[in-house]
Amino acid sequence: MGILYGMVARGQVVLSEFSCPTTTTNAGAIARQILEKLPSGNSDSNASFSQGRYIFHVKRTDGLTVLCMADDAFERRIPFAFLQEIHQRFVRSYGRAVQTAAPYAMNDEFSRVLSQEMERYLTDPNADRLNRLKGEMSQVRTVMIDNIEKVLERGDRLALLVEKASTLQGNTLRFKRQSRRLKNTMWGALLLILAIIIYVVLAFLCGGPLMRSCLGQAFGIIYV
Repeated sequence: MGILYGMVARGQVVLSEFSCPTTTTNAGAIARQILEKLPSGNSDSNASFSQGRYIFHVKRTDGLTVLCMADDAFERRIPFAFLQEIHQRFVRSYGRAVQTAAPYAMNDEFSRVLSQEMERYLTDPNADRLNRLKGEMSQVRTVMIDNIEKVLERGDRLALLVEKASTLQGNTLRFKRQSRRLKNTMWGALLLILAIIIYVVLAFLCGGPLMRSCLGQAFGIIYV
Protein backbone atom coordinates (compact mmCIF):
# COMPACT_ATOMS: atom_id res chain seq x y z
CA MET A 1 0.00 0.00 0.00
CA GLY A 2 1.28 3.47 -0.84
CA ILE A 3 2.52 5.43 -3.86
CA LEU A 4 3.60 2.95 -6.55
CA TYR A 5 4.35 5.14 -9.58
CA GLY A 6 5.47 8.71 -10.18
CA MET A 7 5.90 10.93 -13.25
CA VAL A 8 6.87 14.49 -14.17
CA ALA A 9 5.84 15.80 -17.59
CA ARG A 10 5.61 18.99 -19.64
CA GLY A 11 2.39 18.72 -21.59
CA GLN A 12 2.61 15.19 -23.03
CA VAL A 13 6.42 15.12 -22.88
CA VAL A 14 7.52 12.83 -20.05
CA LEU A 15 10.66 14.22 -18.41
CA SER A 16 11.09 11.63 -15.65
CA GLU A 17 9.20 8.65 -14.22
CA PHE A 18 9.67 5.80 -11.79
CA SER A 19 7.62 2.69 -11.13
CA CYS A 20 7.91 0.60 -8.00
CA PRO A 21 9.58 -2.75 -8.88
CA THR A 22 6.82 -4.66 -7.10
CA THR A 23 4.13 -3.09 -9.30
CA THR A 24 2.80 -5.37 -12.02
CA THR A 25 0.41 -2.84 -13.57
CA ASN A 26 0.96 -0.89 -16.79
CA ALA A 27 0.99 2.37 -14.82
CA GLY A 28 3.19 4.17 -17.37
CA ALA A 29 0.83 3.48 -20.26
CA ILE A 30 -2.23 4.56 -18.27
CA ALA A 31 -0.42 7.72 -17.13
CA ARG A 32 0.28 8.67 -20.77
CA GLN A 33 -3.38 8.16 -21.64
CA ILE A 34 -4.32 10.49 -18.81
CA LEU A 35 -1.87 13.11 -20.11
CA GLU A 36 -3.58 12.94 -23.52
CA LYS A 37 -7.01 13.45 -21.96
CA LEU A 38 -6.03 16.45 -19.84
CA PRO A 39 -7.31 19.82 -21.15
CA SER A 40 -4.76 21.87 -23.02
CA GLY A 41 -3.36 25.02 -21.46
CA ASN A 42 -1.29 25.85 -18.41
CA SER A 43 -4.05 26.44 -15.87
CA ASP A 44 -3.33 24.96 -12.44
CA SER A 45 -5.53 22.07 -11.37
CA ASN A 46 -5.75 18.90 -9.30
CA ALA A 47 -7.55 15.75 -10.39
CA SER A 48 -7.88 12.06 -9.50
CA PHE A 49 -8.75 9.14 -11.80
CA SER A 50 -9.82 5.68 -10.65
CA GLN A 51 -8.35 2.61 -12.35
CA GLY A 52 -9.37 -0.63 -10.67
CA ARG A 53 -8.03 -0.65 -7.13
CA TYR A 54 -5.60 2.15 -7.94
CA ILE A 55 -6.04 5.92 -8.07
CA PHE A 56 -4.05 8.21 -10.38
CA HIS A 57 -3.58 11.66 -8.84
CA VAL A 58 -2.59 14.57 -11.08
CA LYS A 59 -1.32 18.05 -10.15
CA ARG A 60 -0.77 20.70 -12.83
CA THR A 61 1.23 23.76 -11.79
CA ASP A 62 3.23 26.31 -13.80
CA GLY A 63 3.03 24.28 -17.00
CA LEU A 64 4.28 21.08 -15.35
CA THR A 65 2.19 17.97 -14.73
CA VAL A 66 3.15 15.80 -11.79
CA LEU A 67 1.35 12.46 -11.57
CA CYS A 68 1.38 9.45 -9.26
CA MET A 69 -0.47 6.18 -8.82
CA ALA A 70 -1.45 5.06 -5.32
CA ASP A 71 -3.40 2.26 -3.74
CA ASP A 72 -7.07 3.21 -3.39
CA ALA A 73 -6.81 2.69 0.39
CA PHE A 74 -4.14 5.39 0.61
CA GLU A 75 -5.48 8.76 1.80
CA ARG A 76 -5.95 11.22 -1.08
CA ARG A 77 -4.31 13.99 0.90
CA ILE A 78 -0.95 12.19 1.11
CA PRO A 79 -0.44 11.64 -2.66
CA PHE A 80 -1.11 15.32 -3.31
CA ALA A 81 1.39 16.25 -0.60
CA PHE A 82 3.84 13.97 -2.44
CA LEU A 83 3.06 15.66 -5.77
CA GLN A 84 3.60 19.11 -4.25
CA GLU A 85 6.97 18.00 -2.87
CA ILE A 86 8.02 16.50 -6.22
CA HIS A 87 7.01 19.63 -8.13
CA GLN A 88 9.01 21.91 -5.82
CA ARG A 89 12.12 19.71 -5.96
CA PHE A 90 11.92 19.36 -9.75
CA VAL A 91 11.64 23.12 -10.30
CA ARG A 92 14.45 23.84 -7.82
CA SER A 93 16.69 21.31 -9.54
CA TYR A 94 16.14 22.28 -13.19
CA GLY A 95 14.58 25.74 -13.29
CA ARG A 96 13.91 27.07 -16.79
CA ALA A 97 15.44 24.01 -18.41
CA VAL A 98 12.14 22.18 -17.97
CA GLN A 99 10.55 24.42 -20.60
CA THR A 100 12.75 23.07 -23.43
CA ALA A 101 14.02 19.72 -22.13
CA ALA A 102 13.77 16.67 -24.37
CA PRO A 103 11.76 13.59 -23.33
CA TYR A 104 13.34 11.79 -20.36
CA ALA A 105 16.10 14.41 -20.20
CA MET A 106 16.01 14.36 -16.37
CA ASN A 107 15.12 10.70 -15.91
CA ASP A 108 18.55 9.31 -14.97
CA GLU A 109 18.88 11.71 -12.06
CA PHE A 110 15.33 12.50 -11.01
CA SER A 111 13.93 8.96 -11.15
CA ARG A 112 16.06 8.29 -8.03
CA VAL A 113 14.39 11.26 -6.33
CA LEU A 114 10.96 9.84 -7.22
CA SER A 115 11.98 6.47 -5.80
CA GLN A 116 13.32 7.98 -2.58
CA GLU A 117 10.27 10.18 -2.03
CA MET A 118 7.86 7.30 -2.70
CA GLU A 119 9.68 5.24 -0.09
CA ARG A 120 9.79 8.14 2.35
CA TYR A 121 6.06 8.85 2.07
CA LEU A 122 5.39 5.17 2.68
CA THR A 123 7.62 4.65 5.71
CA ASP A 124 8.19 8.04 7.33
CA PRO A 125 5.10 9.51 9.10
CA ASN A 126 6.82 12.91 9.23
CA ALA A 127 6.94 13.05 5.43
CA ASP A 128 3.27 13.94 5.43
CA ARG A 129 3.09 17.62 6.32
CA LEU A 130 -0.22 17.24 8.11
CA ASN A 131 1.14 14.47 10.31
CA ARG A 132 4.26 16.55 10.90
CA LEU A 133 2.07 19.53 11.75
CA LYS A 134 0.03 17.36 14.11
CA GLY A 135 3.25 16.27 15.79
CA GLU A 136 4.44 19.87 16.09
CA MET A 137 1.04 20.93 17.45
CA SER A 138 1.20 18.09 19.95
CA GLN A 139 4.60 19.31 21.10
CA VAL A 140 3.31 22.89 21.32
CA ARG A 141 0.29 21.64 23.25
CA THR A 142 2.57 19.81 25.69
CA VAL A 143 4.70 22.93 26.17
CA MET A 144 1.59 25.07 26.65
CA ILE A 145 0.20 22.66 29.23
CA ASP A 146 3.51 22.72 31.08
CA ASN A 147 3.56 26.52 30.96
CA ILE A 148 -0.06 26.73 32.15
CA GLU A 149 0.73 24.39 35.02
CA LYS A 150 3.71 26.55 35.96
CA VAL A 151 1.56 29.68 35.77
CA LEU A 152 -1.06 28.02 37.95
CA GLU A 153 1.61 26.99 40.42
CA ARG A 154 2.91 30.56 40.47
CA GLY A 155 -0.67 31.73 40.87
CA ASP A 156 -1.10 29.43 43.88
CA ARG A 157 2.11 30.76 45.38
CA LEU A 158 1.03 34.31 44.64
CA ALA A 159 -2.37 33.67 46.22
CA LEU A 160 -0.62 32.24 49.26
CA LEU A 161 1.61 35.32 49.48
CA VAL A 162 -1.42 37.60 49.12
CA GLU A 163 -3.19 35.65 51.84
CA LYS A 164 -0.18 35.91 54.11
CA ALA A 165 0.14 39.62 53.35
CA SER A 166 -3.55 40.12 54.16
CA THR A 167 -3.14 38.20 57.40
CA LEU A 168 -0.06 40.22 58.29
CA GLN A 169 -1.91 43.45 57.51
CA GLY A 170 -4.82 42.36 59.70
CA ASN A 171 -2.47 41.45 62.53
CA THR A 172 -0.75 44.83 62.15
CA LEU A 173 -4.07 46.69 62.39
CA ARG A 174 -5.08 44.69 65.46
CA PHE A 175 -1.69 45.37 67.03
CA LYS A 176 -2.09 49.10 66.36
CA ARG A 177 -5.58 49.13 67.91
CA GLN A 178 -4.38 47.17 70.91
CA SER A 179 -1.35 49.46 71.28
CA ARG A 180 -3.61 52.51 71.11
CA ARG A 181 -5.93 51.09 73.78
CA LEU A 182 -2.97 50.15 75.98
CA LYS A 183 -1.51 53.63 75.56
CA ASN A 184 -4.80 55.25 76.53
CA THR A 185 -5.09 52.94 79.52
CA MET A 186 -1.56 53.75 80.63
CA TRP A 187 -2.20 57.51 80.34
CA GLY A 188 -5.39 57.11 82.33
CA ALA A 189 -3.53 55.17 85.00
CA LEU A 190 -0.75 57.76 85.13
CA LEU A 191 -3.27 60.60 85.48
CA LEU A 192 -5.07 58.70 88.23
CA ILE A 193 -1.82 58.06 90.09
CA LEU A 194 -0.82 61.70 89.65
CA ALA A 195 -4.19 62.82 91.02
CA ILE A 196 -3.84 60.50 94.03
CA ILE A 197 -0.32 61.80 94.72
CA ILE A 198 -1.51 65.42 94.53
CA TYR A 199 -4.43 64.63 96.85
CA VAL A 200 -2.21 62.91 99.37
CA VAL A 201 0.21 65.85 99.40
CA LEU A 202 -2.59 68.40 99.76
CA ALA A 203 -4.27 66.35 102.49
CA PHE A 204 -0.98 66.24 104.40
CA LEU A 205 -0.44 69.98 104.04
CA CYS A 206 -4.05 71.00 104.65
CA GLY A 207 -4.71 69.19 107.91
CA GLY A 208 -6.32 65.97 106.87
CA PRO A 209 -8.34 64.26 104.21
CA LEU A 210 -10.94 67.02 104.17
CA MET A 211 -8.27 69.70 103.71
CA ARG A 212 -10.24 72.08 106.03
CA SER A 213 -7.43 74.54 106.62
CA CYS A 214 -6.74 75.06 102.95
CA LEU A 215 -10.42 75.29 102.06
CA GLY A 216 -11.07 77.72 104.90
CA GLN A 217 -8.34 80.03 103.80
CA ALA A 218 -9.49 79.84 100.23
CA PHE A 219 -13.15 80.50 100.86
CA GLY A 220 -13.07 82.29 104.25
CA ILE A 221 -14.69 79.40 106.09
CA ILE A 222 -13.98 78.91 109.76
CA TYR A 223 -14.41 75.35 110.97
CA VAL A 224 -15.32 74.82 114.65
